[in-house]
Amino acid sequence: MTGMGKLRRTVSAAVCGAVTVALLGTGAATADERGARVARGDLARLLGGADSGSVWSLKDTGTDSRFRGLDAVDRRTAWVAGSGGTVLRTTDGGRGWQDVSPPGQELEFRDVEAFGARSAVVLAIGAGEDSRVFRTDDGGATWTETFRNDSPTAFYNCMTFFDRRHGLAVSDPVDGRFRILSTDDGGRSWEVLPDDGMPPAQADEYNFAASGQCLVGHGSRDVWMASGGAATARIYHSADRGRTWTVADAAIPAGEPARGVFALAFRDRRHGIAVGGDYEPGEQSPNAAAVSADGGATWRVSDRPVPEYRSGAAWLPYSRHLALAVGPTGTDVTLTGGRTWHTVDDGSFDTVDCTADLACWASGEDGRVARLGW
Repeated sequence: MTGMGKLRRTVSAAVCGAVTVALLGTGAATADERGARVARGDLARLLGGADSGSVWSLKDTGTDSRFRGLDAVDRRTAWVAGSGGTVLRTTDGGRGWQDVSPPGQELEFRDVEAFGARSAVVLAIGAGEDSRVFRTDDGGATWTETFRNDSPTAFYNCMTFFDRRHGLAVSDPVDGRFRILSTDDGGRSWEVLPDDGMPPAQADEYNFAASGQCLVGHGSRDVWMASGGAATARIYHSADRGRTWTVADAAIPAGEPARGVFALAFRDRRHGIAVGGDYEPGEQSPNAAAVSADGGATWRVSDRPVPEYRSGAAWLPYSRHLALAVGPTGTDVTLTGGRTWHTVDDGSFDTVDCTADLACWASGEDGRVARLGW
């Protein structure tokens, strides 16, 4: 048996017990508990599966765009956004993909937030006017440009939505502070928030537009933002939809332009995971995962971090302990809420997202999109 196969079988044995506790011990509603019971055996078989080299079921997208933007609605519907102004949508679990790209745009789309099969908002990154936001309400048949950056020093990286109306986007620092863009009508209009509640940025501190997960929310008001590039990687938290912020040392090494925190995921207002490292190929990424149990006020390095640079992370629904991390060199799973990580796949992905009906999707380079294959 290969080393990877042994690892999968070890992880599977642990999952059988851990998933039962993690999925069923959450106080979820009865319907959710029934769904979790059905899923736990499938998840255990998946993560401990055959020695095939992959836990993901790849979907043919018919393109070689790199998809760093991903929002999964459910196990049938997902949106991806990427290079060359490309936006794709599936409504049949990835068997078929529609090219719903905004016409005439050669922009770098790095984030997408979907509200169902017909409505979505996409973010294009870049300096000055290259940072833009588009919205569709007809499944991508038509798009409306709802924001175009007019500041030459702003560079927007990520966005997140609290609900169908309220959302934020974040730019690298302008005049020494990160800039926050806000919408209260589902991304149809935007305003720059005052920066007097934002702590000063460090020299050379910025966000990474690697996975759409440098800005993440939970609930109706809490949002967290990740940074790197500076002497210290930091994680910011706002409890009032971006009006005021606190900031904490992320515990993940920085100090170089390619190092820091690339992705955050929170399962509730208190428990979060952070992953990152050094995105330069071949560079070491020690201590590239951290956990928080106090809403991001403090962070500590995982006891067994992800082994290499990771750019995306997601919690499995209804679970206190199960989460995934992805990057160019593989996928890792934690059964301990981020304290220890185990590699279960060596395929390249940039971002990952899990849905309420227990579907997890991932996307990345060369048009790669996949779903966990139960």
